[in-house]
Amino acid sequence: MNDDIVHKMNEIIKELNRYAYEYYVEDNPSISDKEYDMKYDELVKLERDTGIVFPYSPTQRVGDTVLSQFQKYIHKGRLWSLDKAQSVNAIEEWHRRNERIVNNYNLTHEDKLPELKYVLTKKFDGLTINCTYDERGMLIKAATRGTGIVGEDITAQAKTIKSLPLKIDNNSLVEIHGEAVMTKKAFEQYNKKAKTPLKNLRNGAAGALRNLNIKETARRNLSAFFYDVGYNEGRPFKSYVEMMNFIREMGLPQDSYLKICTNMDEIKNELEYVHSIRNELQYDIDGVVIVIDDMRTREILGYTIKFPKWAIAYKFEAEEITTQLLDVEWNVGRSGRVTPTAILEPVELGGATVKRATLNNMDDIRRKGIKIGCRVFVRRSNDVIPEITAVVEDGEADKTVDIEVPEKCPYCGSKLIKDGVHYFCENTLSCKPQMVKSIVHFGSREAMDIEGFSEKTAGQLFEKLNIKSIADLYRIQKEDLMTLDKFGEKKSQNLINAIEKSKNCDLSSFIYALGIPNVGKKTATDLCKKFNRLRDIRKAELEDLVSIPDIGETVAKGIIEFFKQDNIIESIDELLKLGIKPHFESINVEENVFKGKTVVVTGTLKNYTRMGIKEKLESLGAKVSGSVSKKTDYVIAGESTGSKYEKAIQFGVKIIDENQFENML
Repeated sequence: MNDDIVHKMNEIIKELNRYAYEYYVEDNPSISDKEYDMKYDELVKLERDTGIVFPYSPTQRVGDTVLSQFQKYIHKGRLWSLDKAQSVNAIEEWHRRNERIVNNYNLTHEDKLPELKYVLTKKFDGLTINCTYDERGMLIKAATRGTGIVGEDITAQAKTIKSLPLKIDNNSLVEIHGEAVMTKKAFEQYNKKAKTPLKNLRNGAAGALRNLNIKETARRNLSAFFYDVGYNEGRPFKSYVEMMNFIREMGLPQDSYLKICTNMDEIKNELEYVHSIRNELQYDIDGVVIVIDDMRTREILGYTIKFPKWAIAYKFEAEEITTQLLDVEWNVGRSGRVTPTAILEPVELGGATVKRATLNNMDDIRRKGIKIGCRVFVRRSNDVIPEITAVVEDGEADKTVDIEVPEKCPYCGSKLIKDGVHYFCENTLSCKPQMVKSIVHFGSREAMDIEGFSEKTAGQLFEKLNIKSIADLYRIQKEDLMTLDKFGEKKSQNLINAIEKSKNCDLSSFIYALGIPNVGKKTATDLCKKFNRLRDIRKAELEDLVSIPDIGETVAKGIIEFFKQDNIIESIDELLKLGIKPHFESINVEENVFKGKTVVVTGTLKNYTRMGIKEKLESLGAKVSGSVSKKTDYVIAGESTGSKYEKAIQFGVKIIDENQFENML
């Protein structure tokens, strides 16, 4: 192959990528569309003649592929959610906590933390994407956020984003987080030709990236903004501003708004400014993200189970609109609670069509004077859940009808029982919505993690296989499943395997799966850290429970009452007899070789995800670093190691494999 032709192809690719950056990122094209097309056609011809197509060629952005399914992708670094605030007071509270922690640290340490400096960026309302670039700078993977630990591979879809570089000038593995968005211009152009018009910008972006037809994704003409490096095997960043500069230098598109603030007055001014320009933007935002700039300060502040403590999202106040309440529908939840839902005259609110809204309970309905037929104010609480806030006084009261609580369960016909402000159906065994939702919750990802378990499947188990308790799940046979709709031998065996696998579960997942009122995954985890064993949680007393941070008297009493119920006790004992073995790993930090040591992980491990090994090491009292230095104590090396392995050899750092790590424990 002629080296000159290969060189020419690379030069054209560089040119085209530069022109694309000028056009899509800088909005300042240096050539006409016609000239760009001529260059592009020249590259296509060379690729066809030579048979060589480089993976970073712009011709690889749009394929004719229709994928069969989405593949899972384990993120190398966890994608955290953000804590949210809807008032300036909440931001001030967060700021004061940060000041207190920094001041206390500086009083007791010689290596002082700098004065607090915050960086403000817009909070985009699109779909999070995580782009992985390897040591050659090549885009090798793009994935959705998913659970934050496991997402879905959308590499082919992401490549259709013309502003996303397929190759960057970097020689270490990085994961860069961004938000894929659909602009108003792209939205309007798409809807002009679409058979089924899109409803809003966010759904346009999410629907594009979760479309297996890559051509359809390309038609949406998505854009993206990048704002975080979640995993980095290169030189660590000292500040967020330095990280953002790196992202920009790599050619990834960024929004032009980035403000540095050092006090609350500055922050308030910026929040007001961004809110004032919200409707003028070409894309949707739903707030402002505020983060601490200094990386060492971030390390000191740390994380909760869900959020980084060094960042917060300020959510704009929800928009409100009026419409008519047409009817009320009564639904049954997994706890048996029967709740009213408003059926509304469809109305556009915040870019979505709202047809239903929550009514909370009868006391709330009567307090607000809500009746069928009246006009109501509807608000999207936190920009997500539609809620009726008040009644419009329009003099049409004589045309309205009072909302009445049904005497019997709308699904099974059992008599309803009033408990406080709520109504309950006590038929837990044969009331379909209760049983189906309980089974779905039990098998959910953060609970027992039974893969392939949907509400539709749970409905079939209830109706056709007479599954009337959680324990019945563990008695299902493959032959039974094969009688269900769309259940062949393979799908049936996969579900049987997933149910069997769930028997070996961690204690916090099991506690969460039980559906204890007001006990989410964090509270379940806190309970396990306090008591370690299921039997100790079951017999915990009020004094012990309220000693756990974030567990108040109401939640504590609810836990105690839950474990006193005869049917609950029988269900748990039955599950244990069927082979469920909830376990809690408690490691004595005083007695392990990794306490106080700096550890670096490189390559792919067999038994741990990147986040899993990090959490394991931190539980041992180790400090996990993203780069190797002379101060590194251990490097844990898996398969397909990168530059960290070479640096460990260079610095004489002790290298161990996964088996050695386990043996050392």
